Amino acid sequence: MITGKTALVGIMGDPVEHSLSPPMHNSAFHHLKLDYVYVPFHVKRGNLAPAIAGARAMGIRGLNLTIPHKQDVINYLDELDQAAELIGAVNTVKFTNDTAVGFNTDGMGAVKAIEEVTPVKDRKIIIMGAGGAARAISFQLLLAGAGEIIIANRTQKNACKLRDDLKMNFSLPVKCLGIGNDLTMELQDTDVLINTTPVGMHPHEDQEPMVTADKMHPALVVNDIVYNPLKTGLLHEAEKAGAKTISGTKMLIYQGVEAFRIWTGIKPPVEVFEEVLMRELGH
Repeated sequence: MITGKTALVGIMGDPVEHSLSPPMHNSAFHHLKLDYVYVPFHVKRGNLAPAIAGARAMGIRGLNLTIPHKQDVINYLDELDQAAELIGAVNTVKFTNDTAVGFNTDGMGAVKAIEEVTPVKDRKIIIMGAGGAARAISFQLLLAGAGEIIIANRTQKNACKLRDDLKMNFSLPVKCLGIGNDLTMELQDTDVLINTTPVGMHPHEDQEPMVTADKMHPALVVNDIVYNPLKTGLLHEAEKAGAKTISGTKMLIYQGVEAFRIWTGIKPPVEVFEEVLMRELGH
């Protein structure tokens, strides 16, 4: 039951109706008997400043931010953690009595998902895509000690722009490529391949993946952050090659688990998040 003592957290986005975060977090609050509730807030572009001011005024404990607010919200916060500052985007805010602190748990979620299967430290990792998710994941991988990062994108110029940003902050090897023969060559000794593009996402499951089985090797770990469908064309190709696969649901779960911990100080059971997510996705 919601009372005057119930702590309020939520997500701001436009759109926000499709978000899977409310059922995951509310199930975890219920499971742990915490007097919290997680609510979706539909906040249109241009209305973020009053929305954040209102959240502070109403004593909201924390927020997730999704499209289109992850960059803009930085203007209304007092502090950023290291990853959020490097990435230039925030997906989690913690409010205390007088401060609003921004975090980025997207990259953390991806790294945690990969480290369930293989360490990232000193590994060679290729990231396909050069958008917001690629940026969050690549910075977090370098913070976690990855040995070499390669950004591969259909528009190579965008890959090189992200590479330049990474090189400004880290002295580790970072390269940029198009999607072509150079990528095929680099894949021969790559440890982890991550897709951050929407290729193969519902309703375009029939799109041909950018990397096929003949370009993979059995020691490769392949992570597709697309979670609908659960098994994308890229993951099917990885299985054909005998490579290990990681579904996009893992990143979604672990970024939520980390946000939950930031707000409450408690690490929720991953199984609760996973069970709810699979139910919501119809599995």
